[in-house]
Amino acid sequence: MASGLTPDGGRMSDVERMTVPVHARGMTVLIAPDSFKGSLSSVDVARALADGWLRGRPGDDVRLAPLADGGEGTIDAIAASGGWQTLPAHARDARGHPIGARFLRDAERGVVELAEASGLSRIPGDARDPLTASTFGTGLVLAAAIGLGVRHIVLGVGGSATTDGGSGLLLALGARFLDAAGDEIDPGGGGLADLARVDLSDLSAELAEVDLVIASDVTNPLLGDEGAAATYGPQKGASAADVAWLDANLSHYADLIEAATGASARDLPGAGAAGGTTFGLLAIADRFRSLTVRPGIELVMELTGFEPALSEADLVLTGEGRIDRQTAFGKTALGVARRAREAGVACLAFGGGVEPEGSAALLALGAIALPVVEAPISVEAAMAAGKVPIEHAAERVARLLSLAGWGEVG
Repeated sequence: MASGLTPDGGRMSDVERMTVPVHARGMTVLIAPDSFKGSLSSVDVARALADGWLRGRPGDDVRLAPLADGGEGTIDAIAASGGWQTLPAHARDARGHPIGARFLRDAERGVVELAEASGLSRIPGDARDPLTASTFGTGLVLAAAIGLGVRHIVLGVGGSATTDGGSGLLLALGARFLDAAGDEIDPGGGGLADLARVDLSDLSAELAEVDLVIASDVTNPLLGDEGAAATYGPQKGASAADVAWLDANLSHYADLIEAATGASARDLPGAGAAGGTTFGLLAIADRFRSLTVRPGIELVMELTGFEPALSEADLVLTGEGRIDRQTAFGKTALGVARRAREAGVACLAFGGGVEPEGSAALLALGAIALPVVEAPISVEAAMAAGKVPIEHAAERVARLLSLAGWGEVG
């Protein structure tokens, strides 16, 4: 930890404040990155940026507000803001193996992260099976939160290993998915081919007391060339044949569950999120007291107190593992850049990799994208390098600003 930082046992207060006393005060710098997925959490990235920045500009007032977009790392980012209780839950991963998972609670408010139980990062690459991967484990975590009296729940659905239309999650909440013989179908998107009847009669009655907000930046529909299977199946291990099979099964599933609920949700924007998990929940929306879908970055900003912190900042630093064409579709760096522009605050975005499309998307909002790599390097080597390149990149930029005399106040 750089000189002047005051660690708090790995946790941070509402917005962690770390100040080095000097004769002349510098800028107030808000550090609000996402995780570098597969390498560092957003909390780790924020600390690395702070360490490097304060080596270059020890007189600045540096404040940490790590973020997420509803995917992996959402719980860590929100927990770091303070005031939340982290609770354990018995769950299963996407393969059905028993695991421990977590969710957050603050009185009747709660945060559940799909990636905690049903995430792709939970499954080794050689063990991924897109046809059998199930959201059942996430449903167990959601049921545990509801069972403890949590009634206002944010469900972050990014980073899933699944393409089961949320059937596993609904199963954990009391739904039944039966074949022609009246037996439970096999888990996952592959098992949906045998679905003959959807029985929602035993869905938990407590859902009627729950306000559920799905945190997702995905706008894909459930089916077709831009649907859940076609767009995200390949990154979950699906072959071209698997994608076609999963899409056909999701279509069959949609026919039956929409007939059972009377809802038409397959074409709604975002229905394809998390392998169709959002579709499954939208199809039973009337069973909840309320159900809405909102951009993940907006929700996390609200829950972490980002706006008040931004109003006091002279400069905001953000970042994510890759600043690329997907950045333009609502990833964390873009969300921060947009809010910074609205507040009239300069914004710099650090990326493990920076591609022209991502850089252009940020530049359109007045933010500058900066790569952290110091030499040509493979993705694997960059991930293995950990926080050091991030620290060095932040220090270089901080020294450059000092050399230019920018942001100094006496």
